[in-house]
Amino acid sequence: LRRDISPLLKDPAAFGALIDLLEDHLRASFPKIDFIAGLDSRGFLIGPPLAQRLGVGFVLIRKKGKLPGPTESISYALEYGKAELEIQSDAVEPGQKVVIVDDLLATGGTMSAACELMKRLKAEVLECLVIIELKLLKGAEKLQSIPFYSLLQYD
Repeated sequence: LRRDISPLLKDPAAFGALIDLLEDHLRASFPKIDFIAGLDSRGFLIGPPLAQRLGVGFVLIRKKGKLPGPTESISYALEYGKAELEIQSDAVEPGQKVVIVDDLLATGGTMSAACELMKRLKAEVLECLVIIELKLLKGAEKLQSIPFYSLLQYD
């Protein structure tokens, strides 16, 4: 069963309402955020408008080989092999407060790798934020002590 955010993206009112909900949640939860970090690739769709609303910067966490300059990279397991994620080494400063966003949390492998990258750069991950969580796959458990928030949950 595929959960698809395309209809949300096609409807400007629905997409605006989505960003409103995420913005309200973050403003209520965290007095200070330095950056929104988005996961390749659908985190790039919700991250920038959210960062704009909050008046903060947006940083990219990408699949290996896409970012210029020095990068920090991490390899992680997928259901069907392994993958690598990268962030630019100077994307965030030690102690900066970051919220990591993506469209969907399934097994949690990609999100937990992103958290590890932030840890290596000595940033503080305030929260992992997604639109949809597939509860059955228990991805949130992989994030251990990192706060996690999802707008919609499916079993």
